[in-house]
Order: sequence, then structure tokens, then C-alpha cells
Amino acid sequence: MNSTINEHKPIGGFHCNKTALIDDFGWFLQVLLACLAFTCLIAKRFCEPKTERRSWLIWFYDTSKQGMGSIAIHLANVFLAGQYTGDPCTWYIINFLLDSSVGLLIIFIGIRLSQHLSKRNGWEAINFGEYGNPPSVNAWLAQCCLYIGLMVIVKTCITLLMQFNFWESVRDLILPPIDNPKIELAFVMLIIPFFVNILMFWVTDNFLMHRSSNATTVRTHIDQNHSRKGGLQYRTVENYRRVSCSETEGLLMDDELLDSEDIPHSPA
Repeated sequence: MNSTINEHKPIGGFHCNKTALIDDFGWFLQVLLACLAFTCLIAKRFCEPKTERRSWLIWFYDTSKQGMGSIAIHLANVFLAGQYTGDPCTWYIINFLLDSSVGLLIIFIGIRLSQHLSKRNGWEAINFGEYGNPPSVNAWLAQCCLYIGLMVIVKTCITLLMQFNFWESVRDLILPPIDNPKIELAFVMLIIPFFVNILMFWVTDNFLMHRSSNATTVRTHIDQNHSRKGGLQYRTVENYRRVSCSETEGLLMDDELLDSEDIPHSPA
């Protein structure tokens, strides 16, 4: 009996068991997190200026890449967290935080590199955010594959980084006051990732979307053109007034000449 109790009792200073991340409550938190993250990306679209707001198709092309990459990274973290010794919840959050910091830097470098190669070699299909006109599904698929490849590089680098021994000390410092396994799981799978994902998804979407460098210039030219048109209209009115005045003066001069011509013919 004691052995049975000990099998279910957390040992080694952790209280999140090996199957906590993939039980019913764990999957519920993961689906809820995915829905909240998706809602964040929808809200971001409506925060864009109306003159630069993406169509729903372009928005889907941009965000679907990030969605597929996030799912791949998340499933890899869930799997790897169960392979370490100790509390899998703390190992998961360590992997997640590294993905959101070091991984974000690797993503940024990879996207900028692909954009540079696209412009230098004319490989339009790998230029993130550019899909042609009309938008091409093939360009979207090529960028999806490239982004998933970046996720593989990110996860490989993070996994190698996790091999250092000092992460054992870091693990012992994470979530020490929490004794309830459900609360710990909620913090690890929902609360902390939600706030980090808001920032990460927002920043990554800015990397992936096409931002026209001429948008501000175009708006400036439009404003200048409106100002110039207003000035031209003002000058046109002034010219009209001047022309009208000159014509009126000319008519007066003609009347005076007629009057002067009529004077000698008037009876004495």
C-alpha cells in the first residue's frame, strides 16, 4: 500500500507528474492558450491603420506561418519536458522562455537573411510577406516551409543549450512557492505563456508581414498635394478676381471712350 502511494506521490522536490502536460486538463489549457493567441492576432489586424490594413487573405497567409511554427515548437517542448529528470512543468517553462527570447532572435535573423537573399537573387517566393499580385498559394507554401525550417533550427539550438548543467539550479528556482499541481500547470501552460505570447506574436507578426517603406512617403505626398491644390485654388480665385477686375476696368475704360466720342456729337 505504501509503495502504491509513493508511486503517485511527487518525488524529488517536484509536484507536476510526467503526464500532467498531456492529460485532459493539460490539453484544455493548451487549446485555450491557442484560442487566446489567435484572438490576439485578430486584434492586431484591427489595430493597423486603415490605409495599411491587410486583407483577410494576406493576414491569414502571414499569421498561419506563425501558427504552424508555434504548434510545432509547443509540441516539441511538451515532448522534451517529459524526457528530463525532475518536474516537467519547470522544464517546459524553461524551454518556452528560451524559445521566446533566444529563439525570437534566431527567427529575426533568419527572416532578414531570407529577405536579403530574395532581393539579391530575385527569389520572390522566399520574401516573407510578399505573395505576388494576385497572392500566390505557392509563395505562401514556400514561406511556410522556410518558417518551419527556422523553427527546427530554433529548437535544435535551444535543445543544445539545455544540455548545460546550470539549468538544474535554474529549475529549482522556478515556481518554488506553488504546491498545487493544477495551479502550477495553469501558470506554466496558460498564464505565463499568455502574456509572453502576446508580445512574441505581435513582434513576430511585424517581422513576417509586408510593410511598405513608401507608405509614409505616400501619405506625405498626398498631404502635400492637398495643400498644393488648396494653394492653387486660392491663387486661381485671386487670378479670377484680378482678371475680373481688369475686365471691369476695361469695360469702364471702353465706356469712358464711348462717352468721350459722344461728347463732340452732342448739340451745342
